[in-house]
Amino acid sequence: MTHVLVVEDDRTTAREIEAALQDHGYQVTVAEDGRQGIVQALSASFDLVVLDRMLPGAVDGLGVLTALRASGVTTPVLILSALSALDERVRGLRAGGDDYLTKPFEFIELTARLDALLRRRGLPVSAEQPNQLKVGPLLIDLLRRSVTRGERPVDLLPREYALLEHLARNAGQVVTRTMLFEAVWNYSYDERTNVIEVHIGRLRRKIDADGETPLLQTIRGAGYVLRAPE
Repeated sequence: MTHVLVVEDDRTTAREIEAALQDHGYQVTVAEDGRQGIVQALSASFDLVVLDRMLPGAVDGLGVLTALRASGVTTPVLILSALSALDERVRGLRAGGDDYLTKPFEFIELTARLDALLRRRGLPVSAEQPNQLKVGPLLIDLLRRSVTRGERPVDLLPREYALLEHLARNAGQVVTRTMLFEAVWNYSYDERTNVIEVHIGRLRRKIDADGETPLLQTIRGAGYVLRAPE
């Protein structure tokens, strides 16, 4: 299994990257600052490194990269940065980076770039992830972020789409409220809020129209499941 080191100080971003890479079939280790990233990279064998450019403290992303290359580490490094200026991209590549991706970015592009780095090294690439998710008559186009049920287009708001995509990636399995809250809202579930129920209700009305076989089911006391009709 491809092992990726993610050096990212923002915990929310790190969790999102970790989840996306795990969904892609990668094993992931996260380091929260530059010093920890250097220690991890030198103490274990990784196939790829995803490195944030703007790390806090004495060692930023370029410092990590310089230290790794000086230590003989040749692992491909993809730099993530909000600095999109040409000279910043050039600095990162000249310091030893193999690719440079500016924030904000789509996770499908991140995994595609990492797969490309693996191919350049002649390493096995994770199984290509589909551009679509299909659950019975429901079709989710991940590139266009569009949804159809049969011939009927389903118009979703961004949060509704995120909920549906997470449920579809776990089709047939019960997804708890806590799991949905952490995956879609990126913070811990508060039992006093009904935000999940409200959004699920809206989503259900859009994907399960009158007369259609229900796909989104509530499992009392457990959570929700998106399931194709038998």
